[in-house]
Amino acid sequence: MPLITLIVTLVVVGLILWLVNSYLPMDGKIKKILNVVVVIVVVLWLLGVFGLLTPLTSMRIG
Repeated sequence: MPLITLIVTLVVVGLILWLVNSYLPMDGKIKKILNVVVVIVVVLWLLGVFGLLTPLTSMRIG
């Protein structure tokens, strides 16, 4: 994945999260949970992009 695509994706996700936090009325606890979930998903996605996290489809259980 090209670096510019990676940066643009991160900026768009950050912008969407900022818009949701700024303009949607929510309880503070819900906003905190939403922020944590988005950060975890983005970190897992970045680890997958850089090849540090094996895809879930290649995992075998049992």
